[in-house]
Amino acid sequence: MSLSFYEKRFDEILNSIEKARLRVDQHQIIKIVAISKSVGSPEIEALYDIGQRAFGENRVQDLSEKYNILENLPIEWHFVGRLQTNKINRLLEMNPALIHSCDSYEMAIEIDKRASVAQKKANVLLQINSAKEPQKAGVMPELGIETYDKISSTCKNLNLKGVMSIGAHTQDIDVIKKSFEVTHKIFEALKPKGAKYCSMGMSGDYELAIECGSNMLRLGTILFR
Repeated sequence: MSLSFYEKRFDEILNSIEKARLRVDQHQIIKIVAISKSVGSPEIEALYDIGQRAFGENRVQDLSEKYNILENLPIEWHFVGRLQTNKINRLLEMNPALIHSCDSYEMAIEIDKRASVAQKKANVLLQINSAKEPQKAGVMPELGIETYDKISSTCKNLNLKGVMSIGAHTQDIDVIKKSFEVTHKIFEALKPKGAKYCSMGMSGDYELAIECGSNMLRLGTILFR
């Protein structure tokens, strides 16, 4: 794809995000994480060249490859996929800006242990299974605040930055909206404890996520198609 394609596409998406934002909160700042799992380094560079800085991958191996190829660019890398314990050390070596998918207290403990050995701090979001779907990872919403507090008090090498969730897997807009509202309610309760990000909304539902209070979007196909 040409640079002009990405410029035009990016402008269209920014405009739609701005319209959704203004319907909700004129003061809200929304961060875009470009999910680059389906593209290579040239596409990432093209988007970088028009101003996008945060990119996300859902496999540690893919992140490692792109991290090395694009090491000359000061990209802000995010990890958004389900994390396996045997990949934590490699992920921490790359100093990701944010790990979105800390999906349990047990996973937090594992990341904390390895961060301690590496003498690093890891920025993480607690993943909430807001729609209570068995195929999805994450903490049940009724345990969200309790788990967040438990991680915060025991995992000294983790910096909890907020929450993440994936919208309900359905075509029913009301159900998707409800799942976003559940996560946002948890986020609001955690803001006095330092929560900064409510990461929800992907290519198919990001406008709805903004309307429900998201301040971090994970956009993939809509940016790169």
